[in-house]
Amino acid sequence: MRRLTLTALVATLALSASPAFAYKIFVSNEKGNDITVLDSADFAVVDTFEVGQRPRGIAVSPDGKHLYVCASDSDTIQVYDTETYEFIRTLPSGPDPELLVVSASGDRLYAANEDDNLVTVIDLETGARLAEIPVGVEPEGMGISPDGAIIVNTSETTNMAHFIDRESHRIVANVLVDSRPRFAQYKSDGSEVWVTAEIGGTVSVIDTDTKEIKKKITFEIPGIRSEAIQPVGVRITDDGSKAYVALGPANRIAVIDGNTYEVLDYLLVGQRVWQLAFSPDQTHLFTTNGISNDISIIDVAADKVIKSVQVGREPWGVAVAGDE
Repeated sequence: MRRLTLTALVATLALSASPAFAYKIFVSNEKGNDITVLDSADFAVVDTFEVGQRPRGIAVSPDGKHLYVCASDSDTIQVYDTETYEFIRTLPSGPDPELLVVSASGDRLYAANEDDNLVTVIDLETGARLAEIPVGVEPEGMGISPDGAIIVNTSETTNMAHFIDRESHRIVANVLVDSRPRFAQYKSDGSEVWVTAEIGGTVSVIDTDTKEIKKKITFEIPGIRSEAIQPVGVRITDDGSKAYVALGPANRIAVIDGNTYEVLDYLLVGQRVWQLAFSPDQTHLFTTNGISNDISIIDVAADKVIKSVQVGREPWGVAVAGDE
């Protein structure tokens, strides 16, 4: 009896010593001007904190300590502590920052400034603006190669993916894609960049060596008008086997074979799905659904939506901090 009691006590102490959150999910609410925080234990909302005006793109630092928020109508990037949610500082983003990416080394941040047709480069150690790079009209999508050597920006009106050299801050290649490109995502091996075209209704798979489009992925959903199928956010698994594309007002996530580019399935999520983020171990995928004011949670192994959670007003961006 004594041994059972001790065992139970040890188990209880072990549980109480475990961290409250294995990881956190941060959601930017464009109309609410705040960030919703969810935990990974049961995907429940645990906090909400106010940020600048019209928050859109968000990202977490590689060490998981800082959350970067594009406060688009405040014309700044704000930095918050991922544990306490305290405001730390602002960064000189330039006007109307839409999306941003952070280098894997954590030393630089790149932001698209839609109103000024620029990409702003920020030194994260000093907080200084290193460069403003002229790109096409209405830049939005931002991607970065795994080695950090090349940054990709997509310009919505010029309909191009611009490849920018990290050291020179110069455009080294321009690739014409379909109408209104919104997002750029590298494969983890650096071999391809996937660029979504919202109005064109396609995903262009660009070979990073030749800078040529090797495949255009198209979508057909029974009962959904083609003009309602609008690719925006995209995420690719680390092993490159699967990709997920948010299809906007089609309210679907396309599941794509990362090797053959075949569309395997369409998953019904909330209304007007925008952006996507994986959990640290890539067992779950989170989608922001701007009209239904919720996020959908997808089991990646089963390719099944397992839960939806109400967040703030018009959720747009999503980022994850922490390790399992």
